[in-house]
Order: sequence, then C-alpha cells, then structure tokens
Amino acid sequence: MKTVRQLLESKGNSILAIAPDASVYEALVIMADKHVGALLVMEQDSLVGIFSERDYAREIALKGKTSRETQVKDAMTPQHCLITVGLSDTVESCMNLISDKRIRHLPVLDAGRVLGVLSIGDLVKETIAQQRFLIDQLESYIKG
Repeated sequence: MKTVRQLLESKGNSILAIAPDASVYEALVIMADKHVGALLVMEQDSLVGIFSERDYAREIALKGKTSRETQVKDAMTPQHCLITVGLSDTVESCMNLISDKRIRHLPVLDAGRVLGVLSIGDLVKETIAQQRFLIDQLESYIKG
C-alpha cells in the first residue's frame, strides 16, 4: 500500500489556502473557481484551520449569517480540531481516518509544516488503482 509521501509525489502537493481574516465569500469564490471542497486556513506558514463546504453549511447557512460579512476564522474548523497525517502514513490508514472521523480532507504535515492535502477523492482513486493492480496480478497468475 502506498504511503502519503508516494501519493503526494504522484498527485502533486499544491496547497490552496486562505487567511483567517478573509471573508467567507472570498473563500467560496476560490473554492468554486478551483473546484475544491475545502481550503486550508493559514497565517503565514502556519496552519490555523480548515474551511470546508460543511463549515459553510453549519456555521453560515444554518445560523443565518452572511458570507460577505463573516470572516473565515469565525466559521472554520480550528487547528486543534483537525485530523492530520504524516508522510509515512499509508493510504489505508488515511481511508480509515476519513471513514471513522467522517471527514473529507486530511492536511499532510511534516514537523508542523504543511506539505499538502489529501481529499477523500484522492484516497478512493488510489485505492481503486491498487485494487485494479492486484486483480490484474491475480488474473495473470491464474492464467499462467
């Protein structure tokens, strides 16, 4: 099973981030433009939280707040609540975390430094590729 390091090497490690004092509206514009469901919330090089579609639904839409007047820091999931992974974690362990914790994004950290983000889509895609590889190997073995 691949490690997070290997997956980031193949998928890339671009980081989409926003400042905590930006408006939720600004975050939504970036998310829509980039076709992503979450942004890391960063102050300089430090991860302070994550802002996701789920945060928008729970903290803005359901509470009657406005996205143009609310800052990201008032709607994000704060850093102390984040589930993160490291480079040596496996895709399988990440899938278990996403499933068990019911989350969709995993920031990847190394010594406190953000190196990338894995989405549930990234992990499912890799799991399917791994299973396809194993099936092909078994079929090849059986056919001799």
